[in-house]
Amino acid sequence: MPLLLLIEDEPGLRLTLTDRLIAEGFSVESRADGLLGLEAARGAGYDLILLDVMLPGMDGFAICRTLRAEGVDTPILMLTARGQVDDRVAGLKLGADDYLPKPFHTPELLARIEALLRRAKKEPLAESMRIGDIEIDAKAAIVRKGGHEVALSAKEYQLLRFLLQRRGEVVTRETLLKEVWGYHSMPNTRTVDVHMTWLRQKLERDPSQPAFLVTVRGMGYRLDG
Repeated sequence: MPLLLLIEDEPGLRLTLTDRLIAEGFSVESRADGLLGLEAARGAGYDLILLDVMLPGMDGFAICRTLRAEGVDTPILMLTARGQVDDRVAGLKLGADDYLPKPFHTPELLARIEALLRRAKKEPLAESMRIGDIEIDAKAAIVRKGGHEVALSAKEYQLLRFLLQRRGEVVTRETLLKEVWGYHSMPNTRTVDVHMTWLRQKLERDPSQPAFLVTVRGMGYRLDG
């Protein structure tokens, strides 16, 4: 039974979500304060963290940043009343795995939780892989280029990892949105393209003419090498 940590300060929503998630077969622990939530999230055993942004004590962005800096890789789904694109991008760049603005429909929340849990259970990669001068230490979730560690966000690493699992295959944007982000319907999005641009800037010798992270026009992306 998956164990979820819910960090949410609104009593009514915390109670409603806890009851619904338990009814759906999850175990749930909750915290109403950011600092208490951070302390709990540092502990082992959680399969996923549901993290509100506006919290007393410490906001969700700071919690997410701190956990990722400390090497905690538990999937994080951020919940917030904020709907601005800049806020969503900020959360993802800090290492959140998904972002759901309030108000949301519970079935969508459940679908996103299930998608994140499925991705977390995927078969591990070989402990070490190489693409040119790029080395991926899958066990430690570290990427090096020319022997030097490259700082990737959690989502950038997940995108690279997914492409590694399908090296040489063309992967569509729709597949990446579904499998890496957990989105089943996102028309006119440039989420994948933006993250691919960031990856190329960090890993390719010449991002304008990528040797590894290749665009297949009209189809998607392919990892070569």
